[in-house]
Amino acid sequence: MQGSSLLPGLCFLLSLSGVVAQKTKGTCRSCPPLSSCVNATHCTCNHGYISESRQRYFTYPLETCKDIDECTPPISIYCGVNAECQNTKGSFYCQCKAGYKALSGKAQFNNANENTCQKTTPSETTSGTKKLQQVVENIKSLLTNETVWGTEKTKNTTTFTSILQKIESVVLEAALKAPDQKLQKVQNRTVAVETRVVTDNCSTGVIFNLSALMNSMNISCSDIIQGNTQGPSAVAFISYSSLGNIINATFFEEVNEKDQVYLNSQVVSAAIGPQRNTSLSQPVTLSFQHLQIKSSIKKVFCVYWKGTKEGGHWSTEGCFLIQANKTHSICNATHLSSFAVLMAIDTQEKDPTLTVITYVGLSLSLLCLLLAALTFLLCKAIQSTSTSLHLQLSLCLFLAHLLFLTAIDRTEIKVLCAIIAGALHYLYLASFTWMLLEGLYLFLTARKLTVVNHSSINRFMKKLMFPVGYGVPAVIVTISAASRPHLYGTPDHCWLGLKQKFIWAFLVPVCAIICVNFVFFILVLWILKRKLSSLNSEVSTIQNLKSESGLVKSSNLNLSLRLIHFPAGLVLTQNPVRTSENTKTRTFSSSWKAIHVDLVGIIKNEGGDKKNHHTCHSWRGNA
Repeated sequence: MQGSSLLPGLCFLLSLSGVVAQKTKGTCRSCPPLSSCVNATHCTCNHGYISESRQRYFTYPLETCKDIDECTPPISIYCGVNAECQNTKGSFYCQCKAGYKALSGKAQFNNANENTCQKTTPSETTSGTKKLQQVVENIKSLLTNETVWGTEKTKNTTTFTSILQKIESVVLEAALKAPDQKLQKVQNRTVAVETRVVTDNCSTGVIFNLSALMNSMNISCSDIIQGNTQGPSAVAFISYSSLGNIINATFFEEVNEKDQVYLNSQVVSAAIGPQRNTSLSQPVTLSFQHLQIKSSIKKVFCVYWKGTKEGGHWSTEGCFLIQANKTHSICNATHLSSFAVLMAIDTQEKDPTLTVITYVGLSLSLLCLLLAALTFLLCKAIQSTSTSLHLQLSLCLFLAHLLFLTAIDRTEIKVLCAIIAGALHYLYLASFTWMLLEGLYLFLTARKLTVVNHSSINRFMKKLMFPVGYGVPAVIVTISAASRPHLYGTPDHCWLGLKQKFIWAFLVPVCAIICVNFVFFILVLWILKRKLSSLNSEVSTIQNLKSESGLVKSSNLNLSLRLIHFPAGLVLTQNPVRTSENTKTRTFSSSWKAIHVDLVGIIKNEGGDKKNHHTCHSWRGNA
């Protein structure tokens, strides 16, 4: 009885430590690709994958799972003598090295205990290799023959297609004539070829990896044999080092005319035989090494050479980009053909003049905002609800501009970039919200202009301004981050992404504030016009006129300048630092806003107590 009573407690402790953690059939809503949900609370990467943070269990939605390369340190699977390890997505396998074959007849095995690799006889090696070497030399002569390829696009595209198909057929024929040599590799300065022959039925899930020069391909064994049990089947992977100079990016028609596209990989061909079927039961994975490393990549295209009656051209049909970085691109293809990677680059180059304008303008903006904030904070004589609003606006703009200037391009670490983008989103929304509160305060002041005691307005604004000024932007950013956290940060800048119209999380609140402030502006002018027209000649009314005149100057200048620089900031939200015009406009707008905040603070207090005004003016002059 005592043992049975301890059993539930023991199971509970084991579940807390993760020993009895079980994967649920479904997946958590926030789990990334290649991972599964554990106990409906955490995510874990699938077998053969590991998280970037190296944590087994995680909850962060932006975590990514990457393949574990079992064939390289620190794991380095040992396959035995005369064998080598081949990594695949989520797994690995062992195979005999070139010039060796397994006595068991299996093309792949799992560990060194299954290794039966033996050196092939010299006669077999020499005979098969010589045939393939002769084929490769013939291909080299063909590729360097300018008479065959010519230079006119319309004249030779049909020839390109037939030559590529002929090369594939000849290579497969040479591989099938030496079925005992399951793996052959031959290359020269122009072309590299790797072939693999399959003479038996494939085990479930067996994937072959073929590589040539700087590229590789993973293909399922079942797609190679395609039900052929009467004889050997073969797959060939060919990589051309210079063919891209002939069939280059000018043969790609699926691109915007404004984009500058170039071929940034070697052209590769993949074929299976003796049945020359090009359709596959599952996509092949192609890995390309880039010929040039450029940081201004706009888009990557995985393409294949599509032959038509009219000729041939590069097409993206059935080709999909899986992953791309500065050095490599990985593509999936649902058929076999000749493949390559095309890239569209951003033609705009960084202008050093714009960089100087940005840094000088924003530095001036930061200086003015700092002086304004210090004035509103330290000058006790002018402190009021109005200066409190100005102070919060100055602080938000100062922090936003400082973060923009120092961290907008910090895209190396994705998590840090997402945090920077979220902070910029919050600070700029807070700035616009404080502008809205300023407009509301001016409207309420205009309505109560004839009332000597404005304490009710001040009490209302003090209760309202901090929850609204900082709370509303926080709610908007929280909802945005919870719904689409992966859209904070782009490859170029730490700002809101344009996918799924995520930029509207910034544009909608800003547009709403612009419209409301414009309404406040019209209402203030209308109220002041009515009051000015009803003035009489009494001395007390004349004194009110002086006060009203000050408010006219303040409200007109304040709201007018707000409305002037709102559109400039609005245009830039689509891409903060992409174009020259945007950079200049944003810099001038930011600097003008800072000076404007300081200027309005002076004008609004111009009609105040002269002694206080003189004190503050002296402090500002010393500063």
